[in-house]
Amino acid sequence: MSSQDFSPAPYPLFAGNGAGGAYIPLVHRTRERYWLYSLLFALTILTTCVVGASMQLDFERNLPFDIERSLDLWGVIWHHPLLLLEGLPFSLTLLGILLAHEMGHYLASEYHRVDASLPYFLPSPFLGTFGAFIRVRSPIYTKRALFDIGIAGPLAGFVCLVPALAVGLAFSRIVPGVAHQSDIHFGVPSLEWLLIQAIFPGASTSDICLHPVARAAWIGMFATAMNLLPIGQLDGGHILYAFFPSRHRQVGRLLCLAMLPCGLLWKGWAFWGLVLLWLGRRHPAIEDPEPLTAGRRKLGLVALVVFAICLTLVPFSDGGF
Repeated sequence: MSSQDFSPAPYPLFAGNGAGGAYIPLVHRTRERYWLYSLLFALTILTTCVVGASMQLDFERNLPFDIERSLDLWGVIWHHPLLLLEGLPFSLTLLGILLAHEMGHYLASEYHRVDASLPYFLPSPFLGTFGAFIRVRSPIYTKRALFDIGIAGPLAGFVCLVPALAVGLAFSRIVPGVAHQSDIHFGVPSLEWLLIQAIFPGASTSDICLHPVARAAWIGMFATAMNLLPIGQLDGGHILYAFFPSRHRQVGRLLCLAMLPCGLLWKGWAFWGLVLLWLGRRHPAIEDPEPLTAGRRKLGLVALVVFAICLTLVPFSDGGF
């Protein structure tokens, strides 16, 4: 997800003809805080390596991932730091997916000459990270630029997570009933189910002990689906606004309300429905009469398919968050 500042510059400068004859705004670049990007990224490498090491140890013992065991591992790693190397497959896979997502936004911003920050990574002791975001620091003047910046992230992340999921599943193994041995059950998106049927024909998803690389891809799918929700200033909200600016707020409100009863399936839906209903329904106005190109309309359908196959209605259950 990217946090975006759409406040118009008091004296916007323009130069040259852009796509469709529109003028491209020149923006004054903000001085980058490279030390902060580097510090957050290093901390996220640490937290994802710890979680990944715990996943790897559980996998080697044919056990499902347990968050409490991963928290206990912090004390062990303090005395045995080389254990962090066990977490590199998970860490590098997950950070690669998130980096691809955010760099998709960043490069699209660069293409449209929109001032955007480099990715901020957010460390977490639970699944290793709370994700990453870029901050768009200058106004976006056209729907085409908005669409390109919004869709580039999810598509770039998806291109990376599909092979990661396939490789991770290839390294996974069948352990009868392994999913029922955990206090937290992870949902199975359609994409994961399809690949499981191809790699383990006839196997039940509850019998698959996921390799840490596959679990990293699962987190990537979860993040992709959440970002593609067509609400507010999420990536899906930007895409929706580029297509239907007049209906953006109405659709966002209806989806937020629909998420509330879905809290019976996963409490997170009710939580995010309330948060987005209160904070995230609005979208800064973009005055641009130019319609999206046919190619962009097709990419919008691709984004809809990606959302559908990455989504699971019950991402976590039985004590999940």
